[in-house]
Amino acid sequence: MTTLVLADHDGKTVSDATLRTVSAAAALGAPVEVLVAGHDCAEAAADAARLAGVTKVLHADGDSLAHGLAEPLTALIVGLAAGYDALLAPATAIGKTVMPRAAALLDVAQISEITRVIDAATFERPAYAGSVIETVRSNDARRIITVRTSAFAPTERGEAAAPVVVVPPPPPSLRSLFVGEEGTRSDRPDLASARIVVSGGRAFGSAEDFRRYLEPLAAKLNAAIGASRAAVDAGYAPNELQVGQTGKIVAPDLYIAVGISGAIQHLAGMKSARIIVAINSDPEAAIFSVADFGLVGDLRLILPELERLL
Repeated sequence: MTTLVLADHDGKTVSDATLRTVSAAAALGAPVEVLVAGHDCAEAAADAARLAGVTKVLHADGDSLAHGLAEPLTALIVGLAAGYDALLAPATAIGKTVMPRAAALLDVAQISEITRVIDAATFERPAYAGSVIETVRSNDARRIITVRTSAFAPTERGEAAAPVVVVPPPPPSLRSLFVGEEGTRSDRPDLASARIVVSGGRAFGSAEDFRRYLEPLAAKLNAAIGASRAAVDAGYAPNELQVGQTGKIVAPDLYIAVGISGAIQHLAGMKSARIIVAINSDPEAAIFSVADFGLVGDLRLILPELERLL
């Protein structure tokens, strides 16, 4: 039959994670449709229609979908599920919230964070913080899947547009209400899709030094800034910058780990980077086991010199 992808978007454009999820969906070998759900998101639906390999876009627009609340969005997906063999979403906050609910209501087993499509029913996914790779085969008639998007290349945007079909939004949820939100703005590239990531760990010793030494280097490289869980827990960086098993999974062209020991939870989030550079004062730090290049020394001496040379 057909595969449906739940789009992650900002109301105007679909995210890089969506482009990568469409690539994963295309590997299933069936026609790919995209669901764009939200409020005042017609521009995002038009953007999704230009993605290579997309045959149709479903556009659901209504007040109940304005803030991505799990209950109405899940109801929408479950209501559409009968027409699809597989339903995919990026393993972002929205995908991780909605897809397990949809799987439970459809009485199927979710397949989480796939990194490879072997065939339409067989997938690879990491387990035990990425130390092993499972091969999973689903016998369910309908598959609910989240995609670890760092494992797939983004699909291209083309000139031709797929048809956009309007579908009715679900009624508002009585179980949860939108109260408010606080956002952060940054001039840095998005962490999940950046080509270069510079991450810091607890070795910086303070939030002031984290910013003082890491931000100039990131600015010089036009890199995204990341952090280990230890740095986030210590208050050096906000939670949205955490890289690792319980944070964001990244696979940039270049990953620079500064003052990060290399706990297995952190390695699970970044070891797919093409080139890894580690800077640490401990020559026995576990991070060096996955690094392509290593510098042993004081980050307060190395980073200013590296910035100067760049």
